[in-house]
Amino acid sequence: MTNGNQGGPDHWCVITRNTIGSPVAALRNGPFGSFGSFGSTGHSAKPPYGTGSLGIEVADSSTSLAPPSEKVDFGNEVDFYVDPVLGLNQVGFHVFQTGENVTHGGRGTCRTSGSRSTRTSLRPPPPPTPRRCECRPSPVTDQWSPCLDATATGTGTGTGTGKWFLTGNAGTMTGCNQTTLCTFPQLKTALNDGGPAPTIYTAAVGKGRDKVWIGAVDGRRINRTIYDFEADGVRTRRAN
Repeated sequence: MTNGNQGGPDHWCVITRNTIGSPVAALRNGPFGSFGSFGSTGHSAKPPYGTGSLGIEVADSSTSLAPPSEKVDFGNEVDFYVDPVLGLNQVGFHVFQTGENVTHGGRGTCRTSGSRSTRTSLRPPPPPTPRRCECRPSPVTDQWSPCLDATATGTGTGTGTGKWFLTGNAGTMTGCNQTTLCTFPQLKTALNDGGPAPTIYTAAVGKGRDKVWIGAVDGRRINRTIYDFEADGVRTRRAN
């Protein structure tokens, strides 16, 4: 891993068209500490990269819409545009999940909207139940998790097991839909069907619409690049 530098224009921000209500998705310092104790130290007591992260706060019943909950996506609508979906090999992130979130019903981590394709909206599903999470629920609370790997198919604690679906007709045709979720290898096989190659529109990390959730995300990985969320911007790091 190399030290991260913020190179080029910063195209990471709240995606307005995917935001509902008055949620928060803001670059911040911390959170620090673990197991709810003050003065904690060690690897899990600080963000996995640098000193900052992406803080996310959403409420459950705060709008007049159905469902009434908030939703927010923080992402990049520029730098991944028309990249090939079939070229995705690594997708994941670290999450700071609190015990209070679990109490409120948010057992899973925040989801990440992986991309959009030319034929469908391609995105991992949101919490709260494990079967609807992009990755397995965070194996720890009140501290930073290991990297939750949305491309993994194993069951190892902390690695995550990605579950994905396609919306609209593509979900029906491929069988990767909200009723029958697919692993990442199954998804790529279904998309590699001889038709037009699917391409990415946006990449984002977000939360909603279901339970109240207050936490943070860091180390958003897309292939060999790790996006380090810091209070002063998003930096890139090269994965080993």
